[in-house]
Amino acid sequence: MKKHVNSVCKTAFYQLRHLATIRRFPSYQNFEILVHAFVTSRLDYCNSPLSGLPQNLPQKLQYVQNSAARLLSFTWKTEHITPILKELHWMPVAVRIEFKILVLVFKAYHGIVPRYISDMITKYEPTRSLRSSSKRLIVVPRYNLKTYGGRAFPVNGPMLGNSLPTV
Repeated sequence: MKKHVNSVCKTAFYQLRHLATIRRFPSYQNFEILVHAFVTSRLDYCNSPLSGLPQNLPQKLQYVQNSAARLLSFTWKTEHITPILKELHWMPVAVRIEFKILVLVFKAYHGIVPRYISDMITKYEPTRSLRSSSKRLIVVPRYNLKTYGGRAFPVNGPMLGNSLPTV
């Protein structure tokens, strides 16, 4: 995954450098569309396997997102990035990754996705009446490989879904 993250960062920073040269010419809305098309889409593409990895890999993608936000908002590198991300309504990269997985789990739980994805999610239905039967839990399958098994969608998705607070 290190090669993938480095490649995404390299191409995204390349696009940011080129966008920085023209940032004064288009309107704000058009420039925002360009940033989303050339940078944010690269950050979101195929990033769900990064869930569960050490924090340094998603952090590299976070640097790219921070640079894109600074370019879009005309702010200096020394200014704090959190208020800028909130103003732009951008989630941090690690949260975006979990959000994408949770949306897929929700759709699979309710049968909105293709069958091959919804077959990976099994609803928890106890054989007798328990307090947990009304919580809409998902069965987390057993896995053997400690490094890769817990990051696979059939395991990671239900773990993230079960960790959500009940409403």
